[in-house]
Parts: sequence; structure tokens; C-alpha cells
Amino acid sequence: MKTCVSSYSFGDYINENKLGLWGLIDKVADLGFDGIEFSEGAWSNGLSIDTAKKIKEHAAKRGLEIVSYCVGADFINGSGGNLKEETTRLHKQIDFAAAMGVKNMRHDVTGGFRGRKYSIGYDDALPVLIEGCREVTKYAEQQGVGTMTENHGFFSQDSNRIEKLINGTGHPNFGALIDIGNFMCADEDPAIAVGVMAPYAKHVHAKDFHFKNGEEINPGAGWFMTRAGNYIRGAIIGHGNAKVYQSIQALRRVGYDGYISIEFEGMEDKLTGIEIGLQNLKRFIG
Repeated sequence: MKTCVSSYSFGDYINENKLGLWGLIDKVADLGFDGIEFSEGAWSNGLSIDTAKKIKEHAAKRGLEIVSYCVGADFINGSGGNLKEETTRLHKQIDFAAAMGVKNMRHDVTGGFRGRKYSIGYDDALPVLIEGCREVTKYAEQQGVGTMTENHGFFSQDSNRIEKLINGTGHPNFGALIDIGNFMCADEDPAIAVGVMAPYAKHVHAKDFHFKNGEEINPGAGWFMTRAGNYIRGAIIGHGNAKVYQSIQALRRVGYDGYISIEFEGMEDKLTGIEIGLQNLKRFIG
């Protein structure tokens, strides 16, 4: 397995008054990562193909592979509820990803239905989600880019829901971005959930969370509530309760040998959290 880090982990260090985009790429290389992952943001506004090519060149110069690109999408509510327009909008993101030389692009699927009081379950959404995922991945395959769904956003977060979506889509170019920590948002045991999802992995996020039982009083700033009312807070990899090491071993047992990308959400300084997390991640993957 190889190490990677998401641009999301750096927070506002990506701003031009701090590291900036090019300085961030340099920092990732200097820290000793094998690859870098990008989440869309102000740096990608306009989806300039010229910018994408420059990013690819700069990363290659620093010995980094651009492993993944993460973008938003909503096949139920996005683009005014027009599925065709929403999938077409993602085609431009795929073109940008291809120009960066990205292996896989993760897109959201939906945060759930709005304004309904019935027929709002995951199974009710699946036909539309499957159609959207299949259409997007067919286009992406032509551009040499794989596509992925991630367990996040509460609605499409549980391992059994993600498994249904991947198998329903039924396309070899489409799989899972497994976020180890995110299963805790849906109150799943991460090691058990990763064991279910491991065969579908195209990419992996190592994310860690501190945990407090919902029977206790709200611990305050920095914590947020899971779907069942427990409390979690972003942690340095290895410092929290997400069972990152155990989950990585579950991936290893099914033959996963790709990148493990740090996605850090802790309250500590971002550079400190990433650096300590990398030290632990290297020990975990051996």
C-alpha cells in the first residue's frame, strides 16, 4: 500500500496567503507522501484544462501521483432535479480530472429527498442513483477515469447502502472510495463496515474520530452528532476510535494494494495533524 493525502486535510493552507496550490503540492512531497488527492474548491473554479495540465506537471516533477479527485453531486435534487443536466455537469469535472491525470474521481450521489413525507428511503432513491452513477462512469471510462461513491453525507453512508448502489450500478469502472472514519457518522463499527466494503475498494480514506456516547452531555465546540445522537470529533490518525489499523488489515486480506489517503478533520494545526498521521499510517500499512 502507498500513502496519500487529500488537499481537504490542509484546510486554508491551500489559500494563496499561505501555501497556495503549488506550495501545497510541494509540502505533500516534502512530507514524504507517495500521492496527492484533490477535493474541488476555489482552486478548481472554472475547471481550466490548462490549470489541470500544470497541476499534473508540477506533481510529476515532485514525484507525486494524483490519485483521486472528489467532487459534489446530487442525482435527486441537483441541477433543479434534472438528472440529465446533473450528469452532464459532471462530465466537465471528469474532463478536468482526466487532464490532471487522475486515476479515479469520487462524486456524491445525494443527501436524500427534500420536501417529501413518504417514499424517502434509500431503496426509493436507488433507481435514480444507479442511473446517474452508470451514466457518469460510462463517460468517465472513455476518458480513462474510474468513478467512485463514498460513504458520507448521512443518507448514503451505511455499508449495506453503498454495497447496494455499487452492485446495482454493476459497471466495472465504478466502485467504492472507502472512508474508514465516516462509518462512525452512521454509527457503524468501522472495522465491520470496511470488512463488508473491502472487495469494492478503488481508493481509501484513512480518517479518525474521537467518540463520546450520546448519553453524555454535548462535549461542546468541535464535536458533531452522529445519526443516532452520539458525538464525534476529528482526530489525528491513530489517536481516535475509528479502528484505522484493524480496517487496513481487512483491506489487506482481500488483496487491496492501492493508496491510503489521509483525510484529516481534527482541531489540531493541519500540518501537525497530517505529519503525525503520516507517521502512524506508515506504521499501520507496514
